[in-house]
Amino acid sequence: MDIHKSQIHRTEMAVGTVASGECGDILKARTDKREYRRIVLKNSLEVLLISDPETDKCAASMNVSVGSFSDPEGLEGLAHFLEHMLFYASEKYPEEDSYSKYITEHGGSTNAYTSTEDTNYHFDINTDSFDEALDRFAQFFIKPLMSADATMREIKAVDSEHQKNLLSDSWRLSQLQKHLSREDHPYHKFNTGNMDTLHARPEAKGVNTRSELTKFYDEHYSANIMHLVVYGKENLDKTQGLVEELFEDVRNTNKGIPRFPGQPCTLDHLQVLVKVVPIMQGHELSVIWPVTPSIYHYEEAPCRYIGDLIGHEGEGSLFHALKILGWATGLYAGEADWSMEYSFFNVSIDLTDAGHEHMQDILGLLFKQIKVLQQSGVSEWIFDELSAICEAEFHYQAKIDPISYAVDISSNMTIYPAKHWLVGSSLPSKFNPAIVQKVLDELSPNNVRIFWESNKFEEKTDKVEPWYNTAYSLEKITKFTIQEWVQSAPDVNLLQPTPNVFIPTDFSLKDFKDKDIFPVLLRKTSFSRLWYKPDTKFFKPKAYVKMDFNCPLAVSSPDAAVLSNIFVWLLVDYLNEYAYYAQTAGLDYGLSLSDNGFELSLVGFNHKLMILLEAVIQKMVKFEVKPDRFSVIKETVTKAYQNNKFQQPYEQATYYCSLVLQDNLWPWTEELDALSHLEPEDLAKFVPVLLSRTFVECYIAGNVEKDEAESMVQHIEDVLFNDPKPICRPLFPSQFLTSRVTELRRGMRYFYHHEGSNSSDENSALVHYIQVHQDEFSMNSKLQLFELIAKQATFHQLRTIEQLGYITSLSLSNDSGVYGVLFIIQSSVKGPGHIDSRVECLLKDLESKLYNMSDEEFKSNVTTLIDMKLEKDKNLDEESWFYWAEIQSGTLKFNRMDAEVAALRELKKEELIDFFNEYIKVEAPKKKSLSICVYGNQHLKEMVSDKEKTRSPLVEIEDIVGFRKSQPLYGSLKL
Repeated sequence: MDIHKSQIHRTEMAVGTVASGECGDILKARTDKREYRRIVLKNSLEVLLISDPETDKCAASMNVSVGSFSDPEGLEGLAHFLEHMLFYASEKYPEEDSYSKYITEHGGSTNAYTSTEDTNYHFDINTDSFDEALDRFAQFFIKPLMSADATMREIKAVDSEHQKNLLSDSWRLSQLQKHLSREDHPYHKFNTGNMDTLHARPEAKGVNTRSELTKFYDEHYSANIMHLVVYGKENLDKTQGLVEELFEDVRNTNKGIPRFPGQPCTLDHLQVLVKVVPIMQGHELSVIWPVTPSIYHYEEAPCRYIGDLIGHEGEGSLFHALKILGWATGLYAGEADWSMEYSFFNVSIDLTDAGHEHMQDILGLLFKQIKVLQQSGVSEWIFDELSAICEAEFHYQAKIDPISYAVDISSNMTIYPAKHWLVGSSLPSKFNPAIVQKVLDELSPNNVRIFWESNKFEEKTDKVEPWYNTAYSLEKITKFTIQEWVQSAPDVNLLQPTPNVFIPTDFSLKDFKDKDIFPVLLRKTSFSRLWYKPDTKFFKPKAYVKMDFNCPLAVSSPDAAVLSNIFVWLLVDYLNEYAYYAQTAGLDYGLSLSDNGFELSLVGFNHKLMILLEAVIQKMVKFEVKPDRFSVIKETVTKAYQNNKFQQPYEQATYYCSLVLQDNLWPWTEELDALSHLEPEDLAKFVPVLLSRTFVECYIAGNVEKDEAESMVQHIEDVLFNDPKPICRPLFPSQFLTSRVTELRRGMRYFYHHEGSNSSDENSALVHYIQVHQDEFSMNSKLQLFELIAKQATFHQLRTIEQLGYITSLSLSNDSGVYGVLFIIQSSVKGPGHIDSRVECLLKDLESKLYNMSDEEFKSNVTTLIDMKLEKDKNLDEESWFYWAEIQSGTLKFNRMDAEVAALRELKKEELIDFFNEYIKVEAPKKKSLSICVYGNQHLKEMVSDKEKTRSPLVEIEDIVGFRKSQPLYGSLKL
């Protein structure tokens, strides 16, 4: 389960067309073929029905208009705890966890979240199992069973969820902002709950948590304050009949939606500067003002308009000025933490070390920019651009998975009129300067709250926030102080943005004659290879371009890996002012390190994609190292490496597992050491050598003609390879790099024990990895079927019954075509050695489960997995992600899903049992397992005794890199 710290809504869509027929006046995108219908049941439950005959998954989301603001005094977290409890059982389906079991076994997923004023429950599932799943879901809101036994166990789960958040800076800062507000306003509350608030304190007062839980449910869960979205495959009439039958018994007690009038901050909480000690390395400024909630003016979008201007990154912007000064590496501006009664506008700035020393100058420049905006008035052409961008994004939005869509809409239903349920607050269609100006004027020195995070404040603070133990100090500041900062700030000319040339205007679709099912190899030279796939499925004016620059030197040593990393960071840095316009206009780009070099992505509207591609390649060709930017990027990358030690223990364990398996991965500690010695001249010498031998692997898909795709690649070749003095030459055949994986020995159990890198973290973690086989359709299908059968049983046993920890999962792993199983558990109650023994016991239970499985159960699981595999891609990104993975890995099995389905259809139950007996079960003869144990501070004393138990034939890994070098490697699939 999840708890949202606040209601943060970001506007992402724009005005649509009126949908015809069933949905009356609900606005929908002109490319949306789905049908919609609003109904209200006799019990006043408001429902939106969606019919999508093309869907492979059905989904539902119920939004209940009550959240953590309604927690009773002294029972902080009760609303969140109730959200957990409804999953257990109901009067109609009394078997514990049977709802989650049914969903998982039929190809679905389920979750929920609690925010300040809402609780949202949702699931998706294969279409043929939807009716029963919806019935089970409806029972949450009719007659749930909240047994005493389950109550205590789930309090532990809520506590474990809180434990994982204790060392998260975002959670800590959010709670500190709440702490420094009116004590009589619910915003002040601690809303997630823990063992103390849900058990220890109530028990000390003679309060029974379970009876309070049922009382809260009875008081607040009423049909008239619920909103349901049902996303089905059937026609609207049939879905309506089903919904009326299943949800008519949800009780309506005619409750009003709880309202919490008044502002969270009084004058005492404004004009403050709060210095905060974070966990992570780095410095951040959060400048916050209470403002009029935009929700009342969502078509005028005042906060979106202002946020776009303050957060702009083009030349002349505040961020550009701070970047040139070497003071900031990131800036975000927009509305956050809002309700129907209050709202905050937030500007967050990531500071460099130099920026930290110039905090007053930075705030001076921020207030200077705000003053310029206040005085210059609201520009209609800027609003029109915003409106045009949003409209294009909305009308040509890609389909997303039904569960996400249902959640988005059900949360919108509580806020907006039915007309705007699908578009939410993304309707910047009404230009109203007065409304924008009113919010601009609220960004005043008189009502500002400044939160300044830095490790430099350690041992210089005098207060502690009670729930997360965040150290801080507080001082009052006046508007005169801020005026002084404005006057002493550097003389920087802050300008309005220029018109955005990347806003698309051509949305025409190409008429493709070839209806290729799979990508085709369109072109191959000694410099590059081009795979091409036209869009014959989604019919959107968008493209998906991936280009992997294979440079053998990129990851040849820790020094090379770090230099390649800084090269990529600097390229992005140099392009930022120009490419920012493309990104805001719906044409995203990215540069990142890949296994064998670096990768360029261009995804979005195809109209002006070539212009951006040419700019990126030009920057690459003309690359030069600017010492001032080098030092800023080096500092940023250094902090990113240093912050690895503050990762969650399960993330550390997963990293160690990767380090054992992946032949071309260098320890981050070595890369950090290499980084500390690097200077600008090292990079200046390295980049020409890096690029001197290159091969470009390309995939171009979407609304792009063959000749357009070829011309993109030809352009790259002309610029990089065909110049009289080319910066790139083709690779020698022996230079093509491949990613290879350590082959563990059969019948062996390996262990790696390590102390958690953050000494303050009480959580421990286990990754139990079982390596099985190299890519092969029949084996893949058996492993995937085992995972489907075992997934829910793992969660139920280790999380629900044994309560080992909130993070508990079973998943498949695929490392460069080598498949395996990963059990991941993070726990504050048990050490990794104990957890590993519980995984072993679980495997014995799974053995019995497989042996006792009926033929009918087996067939049902096979059918579910086939349905999951045959699920159609919903958008161009999903389709392209799959094909690009096949190209990068070298497997090129574009027909993978059909081939694995064919293998599944032939599979017999006995073959699955034989597979389990051979590779998975505790004493399997071909089993290869690796247990990575990371110890939090409270379990550290167990590490020595756990290591002593690792005697032959068990193998203790002392030195990961040394071990990896001593092991054989799987042959590469990329020839």
